[in-house]
Amino acid sequence: MKNYTITVNGNVYDVTVEEKGAGAAPAAPAAAPVAAPKAAPAPAAAAPKAAAGGIEVTAGAAGKIFKIEANVGQSVQAGDAIVIIEAMKMEIPVVAPEAGTVASIDVAVGDAVESGAVLATLN
Repeated sequence: MKNYTITVNGNVYDVTVEEKGAGAAPAAPAAAPVAAPKAAPAPAAAAPKAAAGGIEVTAGAAGKIFKIEANVGQSVQAGDAIVIIEAMKMEIPVVAPEAGTVASIDVAVGDAVESGAVLATLN
């Protein structure tokens, strides 16, 4: 059995995957995925950007910034797209985790980002 942490639409899940095939030992059935708290970004990376706004909008997947949907000072509701990431030839919207005002956009179109990177902040 292997344990993985996956992110789907900004929600983080811990899952256990049973390995089958030659050489795999029989295992007990895996439990259903359980929601895990979102991992906090590294304090050194978050410190300068947290000053702009208290709510961080982070990338759920690694990719390239395809489009920026919101502007600094714009009011957004929970679920509104802030940035679009292109990953594996798919456009993946990164949405506001809660209602607020865009305090900063910390990326530009064309930037390569890693999963969990801070893309924007909200007040």
